[in-house]
Amino acid sequence: MSERVVLITGAARGQGRSHALRFAEDGADLLLVDRCADAPEIPFAMGSSDELKQTAKEARALGAQVLTKEVNVRDGAALTKFVETASRKLGGLDVVIANAGTYSFGPLSSLEIDDARWEEVVGTNLTGVFNTIRAAAPIMIEAGRGGAIIITSSTAARRGLRSMADYTASKHGVVGLTRTFANELASHSIRVNSVAPTGVATHMIQNPAIDKWFADNPEMLENETGNMLPVDLIEASDITNAVVWLASDAARYITGVDLPVDAGFRELT
Repeated sequence: MSERVVLITGAARGQGRSHALRFAEDGADLLLVDRCADAPEIPFAMGSSDELKQTAKEARALGAQVLTKEVNVRDGAALTKFVETASRKLGGLDVVIANAGTYSFGPLSSLEIDDARWEEVVGTNLTGVFNTIRAAAPIMIEAGRGGAIIITSSTAARRGLRSMADYTASKHGVVGLTRTFANELASHSIRVNSVAPTGVATHMIQNPAIDKWFADNPEMLENETGNMLPVDLIEASDITNAVVWLASDAARYITGVDLPVDAGFRELT
């Protein structure tokens, strides 16, 4: 990844931080984005300003040039402005990791999801990915040196999760974006793939709010568990391994793929 510039959304912690540090270790420079703000529709704390700064600090310690921005990926204009300005400073853009995402929980019926929650989850997970690609792809096309875009999908793109129609629909949607942009950008040697994790051991699914929800509603545990291999949650580094491989020349002829990193989850659905 030496001399490559990588954009990562949702970079404050979790999978985004794991990706950032691996790319930095491998010699890339980084554009890191995170909203760094909570949302009333999401019942757990989101990534913070301090966490984004910590990701940047650790990446710089590994030798990377790093530019950061606190911006919501739902704000396409602000995201585009940062990506255009920052990529010029670092000499281009080669790899995009559209990782920012969220989910919510509460009512046991998806029919009870209100407009605000729907717009928050679908807006972040689906519209946010579209905004990220729309901000980055023109820069990559103009540079004429190809590149790779990797989207964070989910096993929810394979299976309908009860009570989470918003999350499920958004993740089905990003697989559609993967296939569409793989088709549209192929002539520019830009590959587009997604990675579909099973449950990952990060704050998003390891927090007091979700623990209480599962304790109160044990029948919903099937939304999270059900892997073929004997593991409930995998690590962020497992997803990073797949992301870095898809971004590398080792995967130079792979595009339009939703790659499962799911401990066999989809084979049991």
